[in-house]
Amino acid sequence: MPLRRLPPLPVPSRRSVLRGLGLGALTLPFARLFAGSDARGDGGPARRVIFFYFPDGVVAESQDGEASKWHPSGSGSGFTLGEQLVALEPWRSQCVFFRGLSMGPTDSGSHPGGAKKLLTAADHGNNESIDQYLSRTVGASSPWRHLYLGVQATVNNASGDKFITYPLAGQSMAPEDDPARAFSSLFGGFSGGGSGGSGGSDTGGEGRAAARTRSLLDAATADILSLQSRLGSAERDKLDLHLTSLRELEQRLSGGGTGTGGTGSASCDAPSLGAGPWDASALSDPAHFPAQLEAQLDLAVLAMECGLTRVATVQCSMHTSELIMSRFPGTAFSDAGYDMRSHQASHYGARHDPSKREYRDFLAQRQWWVARYAGLLERLAARPEGDGTMLDHSIVVLVTEVNDGNTHLHDNMPFVLAGGASGRIRGGRVLDANGARHGDLWAAVGQAMGADLQRFGDAGGGALAGVLG
Repeated sequence: MPLRRLPPLPVPSRRSVLRGLGLGALTLPFARLFAGSDARGDGGPARRVIFFYFPDGVVAESQDGEASKWHPSGSGSGFTLGEQLVALEPWRSQCVFFRGLSMGPTDSGSHPGGAKKLLTAADHGNNESIDQYLSRTVGASSPWRHLYLGVQATVNNASGDKFITYPLAGQSMAPEDDPARAFSSLFGGFSGGGSGGSGGSDTGGEGRAAARTRSLLDAATADILSLQSRLGSAERDKLDLHLTSLRELEQRLSGGGTGTGGTGSASCDAPSLGAGPWDASALSDPAHFPAQLEAQLDLAVLAMECGLTRVATVQCSMHTSELIMSRFPGTAFSDAGYDMRSHQASHYGARHDPSKREYRDFLAQRQWWVARYAGLLERLAARPEGDGTMLDHSIVVLVTEVNDGNTHLHDNMPFVLAGGASGRIRGGRVLDANGARHGDLWAAVGQAMGADLQRFGDAGGGALAGVLG
């Protein structure tokens, strides 16, 4: 499945954005919760945001009333991480953990309903997703406005409700599962493989930009023309504007600039995708899933280091995942004697019962996902940028579509934010949302990225209803 590169509409004015969202001069409680007076300075907006998705929820509060194995205990900066979050202990000072964050009652108990609301913050996915919004506003000047990478997220002809990114209200788009194809699209002037060298005879900056331009323009134009045939006249008019914006993109790339936030590192001069299991059969083999995920995370960080994009989404598998995680080599839940799928393990029962294999495996699987997220933070922290590291200037969001994998409820969502956001986010604490809708959180992320955004998605609820109404 080709990488969907839908170029966004021209950036609207502040007034038109707010009017389109039905907003006035509203306050944003989450913005105040984020950056208190003791935040680490103000170095301008966050330079990038990455949304990292894993499927099927976590081991949260049980039907029998047992305490969540995910959400931290304690409050403020005095907290203890839940046992599924132990891999984030070295990063706790860079993380914000949430309790009481709600995606609202509509379709609660449903995996598809949660996936639709996850980034759109709207019932039934009836909104543009926050990653797409940021790509067409604060990310509009980047050569690649939104990078949407998947890891076995499109296998078995996955339906549209399996995907979490929505360029238009009610219409999702598919990620690119193939690291080699994604690499070729981003760095078209280079070949993959393990040598680290560039491919072809044209190794100059102008040649690389031209190659990227050809690859991106051809694929994006084909995607748009295909999409136009399935839309009404109003949507087709919007996509005509997208086609016009491609010419602007071509000019930016041919100019040879590094884009917003680029570091100009040696890896950007000679990018390489290491040898790996990239053939068609391997891309659906669960044994190769860990290697494919590592490659996609490397690619997302490299694209951001090179200034190609400010907004990326990495989708691991899909909701109600049939991913056989017991086949991951060398993991705590791998066992040659049986197969255990993610969704299968998530139905561990009404109790936290360590005697049940499903419970033990689901707990271990969730720890594995968190460790992969920690690995992403490590990649960013290892790269110097400005007065700190890439992590200091980033927002990295960990999300899943339901709270507890067994109950599928949409309250007390297990979200984590990491990164300093150029001083706009103060980590090392737990925030009690008291039932606030998660669209308020996406609005705060947008503000930290420099977007003029007061509220996002459906109206807020719970304890913040009076403030947002």
